Amino acid sequence: MAVNGTKWPDRAEWAGKIYSAGWRESEGGTRQVIEPATGHALAEIGVASPADVARAGARAAQAAGDWSAAAPSDRVEVLLRASATLRERSDTFRDWIVRESAGVPAKGDYEIIAALAQLTHAVGLASLPRGEVLAAQAPGGTSLAWRVPIGVVGVINPWNAPLLFAMRALAPALALGNTVLLKPDPLTPVSGGVLVARLFEDSGLPDGVLHVLPGGAETGQAVAADPHVAMVAFTGSVEAGRMVARVAGEGLKRVSLELGGKNALVVLEDADVEAAALAGAVSTFGYQGQACVAAGRHLVHADLAEAYTDGLVGHARAMRVGDPRVEGVSVGPVISERQATRIERIVDESVAVGARVLTGGRRDGLFYPPTVLDHVGRAMPAFTEEIFGPVAPVIPFHSEAEAVEIANDTAYGLTAAVHSGSVPRATAVAERLRTGMVHINDVSAKDAANAPFGGMGISGNGSRIGGTASLEQFTQWRWMTAPGPGSPTS
Repeated sequence: MAVNGTKWPDRAEWAGKIYSAGWRESEGGTRQVIEPATGHALAEIGVASPADVARAGARAAQAAGDWSAAAPSDRVEVLLRASATLRERSDTFRDWIVRESAGVPAKGDYEIIAALAQLTHAVGLASLPRGEVLAAQAPGGTSLAWRVPIGVVGVINPWNAPLLFAMRALAPALALGNTVLLKPDPLTPVSGGVLVARLFEDSGLPDGVLHVLPGGAETGQAVAADPHVAMVAFTGSVEAGRMVARVAGEGLKRVSLELGGKNALVVLEDADVEAAALAGAVSTFGYQGQACVAAGRHLVHADLAEAYTDGLVGHARAMRVGDPRVEGVSVGPVISERQATRIERIVDESVAVGARVLTGGRRDGLFYPPTVLDHVGRAMPAFTEEIFGPVAPVIPFHSEAEAVEIANDTAYGLTAAVHSGSVPRATAVAERLRTGMVHINDVSAKDAANAPFGGMGISGNGSRIGGTASLEQFTQWRWMTAPGPGSPTS
């Protein structure tokens, strides 16, 4: 996007570099950013080495004192300017999100709107009461408890919602007085890192408070292990989350894990089947199913199974697959060959043992069409594994008890949706599901800045980000006492 005749951000400033005490060359070399839809190289970015991370950690620790001591109004002013700049530069953010992550423009718009909501909510966090006056144990004494910043926070993010996930941790962490090492995924380092750094740089964030360190697993491990990092907020796969938890655990750090899901969309026999099928299509096929909150299992009462499946197939066939920048395309490519191969394996292995493909099921390069499966057994990969692709396995049930039992037949526990003509009935079913989030007569994939986002089981470690949960995550308690007048210790 050109503003005042200048392309923002100036590529010569950041190409092949990392952001740590300004833009500079990294010791980890460089790598190209590839557009999934075309295979074209979009940019070259710096890769942070462990030595780069160590320097950034030390610099962030040095900056932490002044930033935590800054008046809340000063921190709020930076966030407000960042929000205004994000609105002004929204076209640039949208274009990079579309090209790097292969989402359609509407997905880019959603991330921008959600990121703005995170900034707005973080502004409110900065002014929340953070302490309590406790009953003193001695007459006239003082006993106070209040929350103080964690210190240096490491934020490790995936590629599927690069701007949103960066802002979901970064905005509250900064608002509450922490400094941050942000490691964007190497597949989306511009929309999830470079642009974020420039956004806050233009907003007057003091030097050293934010460091953007693109890289892969080695960089992530270095962030989790760095002795200056007091907390790690990680979003990604269960396997990578376990690795982060092990590394951070060696330093006894606080760890927030938001991991995967095998989410159920439950359709009871009194549901509006057309509305449920639309919600199911959006929940599974939106952004090619590459979301932890996507519906990975469609549990439908046997009386509605045929009508629901027909509706789902109709939506799938109506969705145009192609380059997300082309008008009318609603399904872009998946992010990588590795991901396409994974989706293909799960579907093919399930079909080999009895599942039936009703539509889709064959990819063209990275383009995997919306796919509907039935005759899915509970031992099949399509039922047990997180697919992270546009594949909707449909499983019938005959009673509420059976629906709940099937829905809970997974180690995951992130989110769910329940459809019924009776909200009280759907709520009663929802309360029996072992998930951290659940939505009535809606999609499974929802997010709100003021809500505690997170899951149960292997979908996380019990932590939550969002709402007042962010205050709990990014601060820690301090207790102070003072004796009263005349006390022997006064």
